[in-house]
Amino acid sequence: QAIQAINGYTSMSAEEFTNMVFQKIDLNKDGELTLEEFINGLEKDKDLMELIEKSFDLSKILKVIQNG
Repeated sequence: QAIQAINGYTSMSAEEFTNMVFQKIDLNKDGELTLEEFINGLEKDKDLMELIEKSFDLSKILKVIQNG
């Protein structure tokens, strides 16, 4: 629910969102993301970068909180 509130525009579940991020940027496929992998992955994937940038739009979170 938190990821859907943050992203607001996606129907992905939290698990689907997490899996998508790992598939795209966990370069060594060890199931963990280092800061370096995260940064490099976002720099190489403009769509994922846009998705993450939209995630920081707090207005959607505030609306969810206000509507309880």
